[in-house]
Amino acid sequence: MIPTAFASLPLNKPMLKNLDSLGYSEMTPIQAQSLPLILVGTDVIAQAKTGSGKTAAFGIGLLSRLVVSCFSVQGLVLCPTRELADQVGKELRRLARCIDNIKILTLCGGVPIGPQFGSLEHGAHIVVGTPGRILDHLQRGSLDLKALRMLVLDEADRMLDMGFQEDLAAIIAAAPSNRQTLLFSATYPESIAAMSATVQHQPVTVKVESVHDGQQIQQCFYVVDREKRLAAVARMLGHYRPESTLIFCNTKKECREVADALTERGFSALAIHGDLEQRERDQVLARFANKSASVLVATDVAARGIDIKELTAVINYELTRDPQVHIHRIGRTGRAGEQGLALSLVTAADNRRVAAIEDYLGETVPRAELDTLAMPTTASLEAPMVTLCIDGGRKNKVRPGDILGALTGEAGIAASEVGKINVFDFHTYVAIRRASANLALARLSANKIKGRFFEIRSFS
Repeated sequence: MIPTAFASLPLNKPMLKNLDSLGYSEMTPIQAQSLPLILVGTDVIAQAKTGSGKTAAFGIGLLSRLVVSCFSVQGLVLCPTRELADQVGKELRRLARCIDNIKILTLCGGVPIGPQFGSLEHGAHIVVGTPGRILDHLQRGSLDLKALRMLVLDEADRMLDMGFQEDLAAIIAAAPSNRQTLLFSATYPESIAAMSATVQHQPVTVKVESVHDGQQIQQCFYVVDREKRLAAVARMLGHYRPESTLIFCNTKKECREVADALTERGFSALAIHGDLEQRERDQVLARFANKSASVLVATDVAARGIDIKELTAVINYELTRDPQVHIHRIGRTGRAGEQGLALSLVTAADNRRVAAIEDYLGETVPRAELDTLAMPTTASLEAPMVTLCIDGGRKNKVRPGDILGALTGEAGIAASEVGKINVFDFHTYVAIRRASANLALARLSANKIKGRFFEIRSFS
């Protein structure tokens, strides 16, 4: 029996106290299996699903092995998307609250590079970033990895899928050969084994069972003609009426088509794919996470880095060829003890993919016909929230408390009407209950925030 208490690890008292304050008392399976190895400097290949606690696994290991008095980059975490890098950076800062004078930088594309030069000039202990921007800084000489002790490749399978192999090779070539390398991946294709052979030294493989609890996730295959899939998705949403749904498509074109078709049918649907500008991605993700859009249509690559803890349903518009990816998709629902719904459209051409998924699961997935579902009702399908976009953010010294204060003070909105507030560098998204959205927009537009007026727009 592997010990599961964090106190069983050789962690210092401030770290244990901080973990306790964060509600981390018992380790998740991936943490229990990987942390003892990470803490002694072993290279690790870790395979685990979304929501398994992998960020805390490598984060605690990374922070525990830092020499804080040495003000140079000792840890580098590479992520496939800016969204995931931002999440990892935030989690590392939470875990590092017990360590004085530590600096963690996030360096990603999609934002101006100039301010990042200034941040790097002042030094950092840990850098989290996307491969393209990290390589850019290395080539410009603004980032030095000579003191690197630990390299983490997070979502390594997706970085390879997204074509980052050459960038990764160049970054790894700039790092010391005696570093510790951790490779985290949701799936384990042959490309991961090949990468490990070139970047790791005698790694230990840790794998947490990726097949999800059937009692937590209700899964069903709906048999449908290929040309009737759009109508089938609308019927599913109308029947089950999930509060938040992530729909997976295999191409960017399908993403746009499905989102547009659902919008025309009265659903609050958005699409996220590789063609979006960074600000558009931020806006889409904020609106979906704050429940002012109830449906998000995404490709597998674009969905990486999306961490929605209360996801009611996942719909596979088209089955994936890789059973592990299918498991990773449906594992986004049914988390934190909640029941989840995983629905897949299956056509006559999908027999081989169905067989591969069921073989991987070790069980038969229930089938159903669409005509067993009730036709959509005429009740409103609007999302419960509306998003207000404020043209001011961190660089304007705007904080969530400033927005909440302006809404509940001058605007006279009850705090219970205000949802999530997402502050970015130059803009802020705030969710408001639909019934109070017009009043909030009018009052905020007429009053100052942080002593000045900001332009405010509404997205419903």
